[in-house]
Amino acid sequence: MTLPNLITLARLFAVPGILYAIAIGQYQLSFIIFVAAGVSDALDGFIAKRFDLATTLGAWLDPIADKALLVSVFVALGFQGHIPPWLVIVVVSRDLLIVGAILLARLMDVEIPVRPIFVSKINTSLQIVLMAVVLWTLGYGASYPMLVLLLSVGVVITTVVSGVQYLVRWLEAVGTGE
Repeated sequence: MTLPNLITLARLFAVPGILYAIAIGQYQLSFIIFVAAGVSDALDGFIAKRFDLATTLGAWLDPIADKALLVSVFVALGFQGHIPPWLVIVVVSRDLLIVGAILLARLMDVEIPVRPIFVSKINTSLQIVLMAVVLWTLGYGASYPMLVLLLSVGVVITTVVSGVQYLVRWLEAVGTGE
């Protein structure tokens, strides 16, 4: 097990702690754990590339950890009414469509490469920053409505664009049978 994979696993295992902290209203704690998990997303990728420690397991595990972290926090904060339902629906729908497309391709014996699209990396970064700002606001009593709005718009745009790009990639793979 490589160091980047261990960091990714730590991010995955942080999810229940973040959700528990959100559920009991401990937003400062959830902010701290979430930011550490968010930083780990950049750190594991950097270490994997810099020290040639990239693995197939890591290529699969990293997006799973990202989605587990972000989707669960979006849903939890949406359920509590801290972010609008439409934002939760956009983010969760795209991820469900991607997972569904991958599963469908597998059923069709079509191999789809597991590599992120550039705009998807931007999307993940924007989602992390947005959730960090929302948790900061809840935990520390600050208010940044314009920043939250701008980040939300950025998340929606990059979510839709990356979703379309993944759909095009899927259609190309299914069309060629590769």
